[in-house]
Amino acid sequence: MDYSKIHTLSLTVDPFNTDFEKRWSWMALGRTLLNAAEQHAKARGFGMYNVNSENLTWVLSRLCVEMNSMPMVWEKVNVSTWIENIYRLFTNRNFSIKGPDGKVYGYARSIWALIDYQTRLPQNLEELYRENFSTYLDPDEPCPIKKQGRVYPLNDSNWVKDIETEYSDIDLNGHVNSIKYIEHIMNLFSLSDYKGGRNLKRIEIAYMAESYFSDKLSLYKRDIDENIFEVEVRSKRLSTISDERIITKESINQHETLVRCKLSFE
Repeated sequence: MDYSKIHTLSLTVDPFNTDFEKRWSWMALGRTLLNAAEQHAKARGFGMYNVNSENLTWVLSRLCVEMNSMPMVWEKVNVSTWIENIYRLFTNRNFSIKGPDGKVYGYARSIWALIDYQTRLPQNLEELYRENFSTYLDPDEPCPIKKQGRVYPLNDSNWVKDIETEYSDIDLNGHVNSIKYIEHIMNLFSLSDYKGGRNLKRIEIAYMAESYFSDKLSLYKRDIDENIFEVEVRSKRLSTISDERIITKESINQHETLVRCKLSFE
C-alpha cells in the first residue's frame, strides 16, 4: 500500500500521441490524466479493480484542463495527481503537468463519483472509503487554475452535425469513453484553428449522462467570440432492458444532454 498523497506518472511524448503540429494531443493528455488517477487510486486500495469487486465503478463528472503550452514530441513529462477533498457523493482530484526541470505546462481539476453498476446511482463515499481517503487528502497542494464555470444550454439552431457511436468509442464500463467526447468536440474545428501556434488554452467539460454503442449523437456549437466556444452533445434517449437497446414510441423523440463543454483558445 502506498501512503504518499501524490502520485506521479512520468512519460515521454511519443510520435504516435501528437497532432499534426508535433504537439502532445489533447486526447493523449486526457488518457494520461485518467491513467494517473487510476494508478494513484489502485496503489491506495480504491482503484477500479477494488471497487469493481463490489459492483461499483468510478465515473468522471467534471474535467477542467488549462494548458500554458503543450509538450512537444520527445519531450519528457511528469503528470502528478492528488485528492483535494471528499464529499458525500463526489471527490475532487487535481493534476499538474510539468517537465522534469519544473517547467509548468498546465493543471487540471476533476470531479468523480462512485456509482453502482446496476442502479447507476452515486454511492456515499464518506461511508465506503472515508478512512482510505482521509489518509490521502492534500487540500494544500496548489492547483492555481479557476474552477469550472457553468455552460448554458445551446439552441437547436447551433446544430453542427450528427454522428453514430462506434466500437472505438466504448470503454470498459460499456458506455462512451469520456475522452472520446473531447475527440468528437475537437473535430468540430478545422486544421486552421490549430495551426500557427494557436493554443487551445482551456477545456471545461461537464458529463451529464451516459451514451452507448450505436447511439446517435447530435453536436451543437456556439461561438462566444473568436477564441471562446461552447459545445453541447445530445443523444436520443433509448430505453434499456438488461444489455439490449430497444426503441419505444415514448422514447424515440426524446433527446438528453450528455455533455456541455467550453473551449478557450489563445
